[in-house]
Amino acid sequence: MSTTATLPAVPLTIEGSWVMHQLLRFDSAAWSKLETLHKRTMLRELVFKLREWEANEKFPSAIFTMFGHKADLMLVHFRENPAETHQAELELSRLSIGAFLRQVHSYFSVVELGLYESTVKIYRALLDKGLAPNSEEWKAEIEATLARQRDAMAPRIYPTFPDRKYICFYPMDRVRGEQVNWYSEPIEERQRMMHDHGMIGRRYADDVKQIITGSIGLDDWEWGVDLFADDPLVFKKLIYEMRFDEVSAKYAKFGQFFVGVRVPSDALEQFLLG
Repeated sequence: MSTTATLPAVPLTIEGSWVMHQLLRFDSAAWSKLETLHKRTMLRELVFKLREWEANEKFPSAIFTMFGHKADLMLVHFRENPAETHQAELELSRLSIGAFLRQVHSYFSVVELGLYESTVKIYRALLDKGLAPNSEEWKAEIEATLARQRDAMAPRIYPTFPDRKYICFYPMDRVRGEQVNWYSEPIEERQRMMHDHGMIGRRYADDVKQIITGSIGLDDWEWGVDLFADDPLVFKKLIYEMRFDEVSAKYAKFGQFFVGVRVPSDALEQFLLG
């Protein structure tokens, strides 16, 4: 009974931690005018807050020093709900050192795991059972499936920061232009392309860890990508190879790339004092 034409278009997803990326500019000119004792007092207050955030094993924060001119620091917060991501922003701004930190960019999203392959199988099975899409029976079956997936995938949708030195963060969209439109492709075709796309990433699994967040309706782009590695060259190699894949070559549009180095809270005071 099921055919490509009758399958619903929207793939299923499961969501977990809410995420806030804060890109910050440090006012080094004003900072340099302060006495060292005053600097240490403010830095210890910041370090105390970061230790508090880092100690949260399920919903931690981490700070990175950034390459280039786009920002000096980046804070990434994983939180249980969206209100807590905003609370992290407010807590930082209320610290004494907050007067020397200017937020130049931010990104708000939620950890997302796309279920393209599972979606096609589930939709086919429900159609074969004679269930009408979006009927009450259909919705109950879908929710039961998603509940099982949330339990099975909990470590992936509630991630912690990988123990890697470097981060690469960038936002991206799927193209929906005049020549090609990702959202008008049949779901089975999108599922095929995403499978092939994912196989490239799996070849790099030992060298780079990836966290995908969804931001449709939440921020300016559709997804955010965080890559973590001990060698930043792997970012270039992975993303370059993926550019030749059909999903990226035809349907991907990328935003700015932000690359930084992890700074543990215990080392932050020495780092900012120089």
